[in-house]
Amino acid sequence: MGEGEHMGREHLGHEHLGDTQVLPYGSWPSPIDAALAAAHDGRPEYVGFVGDEVWWTEPRPAEGGRRALVRRTAEGTEESVLPAPWNVRSRVIEYGGRPWAGTVQDGAALVVFVNFADQRLYRVEPGGEPRPLTPLSPVGGGLRWAEPQLRADRGEVWCVLEEFTGPGPSDVRRVAAAVPLDGSAAQDRTAVRELTAERHRFVTGPRLSPDGRRAAWLAWDHPRMPWDGTEVVVADVDDDGRLVAPRTVAGGPEESVAQVDWAADGSLLYASDRAGWWQLYRDGELLCRREEEFAGPLWKLGQRWFAPLECGLIAVLHGRGALRLGILDPQTGQVVDAAGPWSEFDATLAAHGDRIVAVGASPSSSYEVVELDTRTGHARVIGRAHKDPVDPAYYPEPRVRTFTGPDGRDVHAHIYPPRNPGCAAPPGERPPYVVWAHGGPTGRSPLVLDTEIAYFTSRGIGVAEVDYGGSTGYGRAYRNRLREQWGVVDVEDCAAVALALAEEGSADRDRLAIRGGSAGGWTTAASLTRTDVYACGTILYPILDLTSWASGETHDFESRYLESLVGPLAEVPGRYAERSPAEHADRITAPFLLLQGLDDVICPPAQCERFLRRLQGRRVPHAYLTFEGEGHGFRRAETMVRALEAELSLYAQVFGLDTAGIPTLELGT
Repeated sequence: MGEGEHMGREHLGHEHLGDTQVLPYGSWPSPIDAALAAAHDGRPEYVGFVGDEVWWTEPRPAEGGRRALVRRTAEGTEESVLPAPWNVRSRVIEYGGRPWAGTVQDGAALVVFVNFADQRLYRVEPGGEPRPLTPLSPVGGGLRWAEPQLRADRGEVWCVLEEFTGPGPSDVRRVAAAVPLDGSAAQDRTAVRELTAERHRFVTGPRLSPDGRRAAWLAWDHPRMPWDGTEVVVADVDDDGRLVAPRTVAGGPEESVAQVDWAADGSLLYASDRAGWWQLYRDGELLCRREEEFAGPLWKLGQRWFAPLECGLIAVLHGRGALRLGILDPQTGQVVDAAGPWSEFDATLAAHGDRIVAVGASPSSSYEVVELDTRTGHARVIGRAHKDPVDPAYYPEPRVRTFTGPDGRDVHAHIYPPRNPGCAAPPGERPPYVVWAHGGPTGRSPLVLDTEIAYFTSRGIGVAEVDYGGSTGYGRAYRNRLREQWGVVDVEDCAAVALALAEEGSADRDRLAIRGGSAGGWTTAASLTRTDVYACGTILYPILDLTSWASGETHDFESRYLESLVGPLAEVPGRYAERSPAEHADRITAPFLLLQGLDDVICPPAQCERFLRRLQGRRVPHAYLTFEGEGHGFRRAETMVRALEAELSLYAQVFGLDTAGIPTLELGT
């Protein structure tokens, strides 16, 4: 469709009311452009201590999307430890895991890290050049490492080893292993010492007890995902540094333990959902009787929702929906929250003496590295401090709401109405709204400042983030709503929120859209094939064909995920076909935008290509944009700019919006 042609309503004239311009929703000028939104994408991650210094990783969209390793020096300055193109990121289970560890040895920092390009483990001292500790794999990219823990006393680093044994995505084994720090394994795979026999398909890194005589880790097997059921395994550490006599002490097929660690007194701490919520236990005893989450879904190895302190207290993240930072006294069960503006914390915590480091954000601030002094209760920002790139009056003000879905069930959502200090809509006009379906689908939408959301709301387009049934943060029963109901409950819940907003007058019924990535891309495509609620949709790196995805077209970690989300393929093949958007491309009538990374091994381009072939001849306006060098989720600034502008152009054409300066997305049929 050519320049200036639209498939929606005609533009309204411009008026002024005092200092406020009266302009149609979606046509408001905004200082938040796509480049600004891309520059502020991502968050600090994997915080930790190296001696008294705090280190972390953080995104660099302008540097090819790499993850930089950053230290906060004793003088309080931040500096990148490694120059580009070093990229500190693991590919274990494809979603990755903690990629670095550090300590102080002979007065100097000693750090090990995983480099994304070759997945080798490297050793580096400040001012020196990284030296490889592990060999390249004879199977392409097939030796991977996560959750390194330095054992300088043994001259080793203990990690999770993921080793591919063949060309297929499920030709893989995972085991705890010890890598020599002297570099002797850099060319010799046999120099890597495996700590246990291969007992489970998936393991987390072993955590050593304070006396060094025991280790604990999590394990699970197909078809379970870690939020379905995991086991806490404890083993003894013998004099040769082997993990012997492993035994399961907690967990099971219907009990998800998300994290395990040791208290300073040698008692075992773990976060289990055995009572319906992820709650904290010590040697099997519940420590805090609150119907709240004290953990979340283990998508990346090394995520931490609690951190024991030397004094016996425990730093915890907890809450319903958003997670706050608090200090739990295990003797009384009382939690005291850290004071400060942060209302949401990410699953990364570290403790050192009386200090706790976390990553927090709020609806008016992006993720920052936060330090809490437990002696004084004082919390402060020590890294990646939020700086407003524009007047905060352009940020949306979210409303946390609960809607009523089918059968009277609750549906949780964050509603972001349009907001722009210089603009107002003509009287009586209702704004367009875009429903955002989060990925996972076992996940949720964090309640934080997101410049991508502000990109739309500052232009007069509302956003509704829906934590549909299956989302985390609201207990196991809410999470289990999606069991064998994926493509049904998520679609219904998103539609219920969209239609409720229209019915109450908050949104224009004729200008509703839906968008999402990964599992959210699935929900978006399924919504366009199963409902008539939306005028258009934006589908990012999606799952579209269940049968192919469950038959070897994805990675090992999620290769059996659909057995809980849809049902076993061998038993319900018709259900896979009935729910797959690729099988029902003929039902789509609404225009859509499809965005895909060409290096995506989780939701590969073949999913999109198969879907588009089945759409041929339907004459549905659409665009398909692909991006070389991008995997599952976009990391490069230029990709994010192109994707955001294309998405806005889709809405402009469908809704009849004036988006001056935005390149027109060519919609073919």
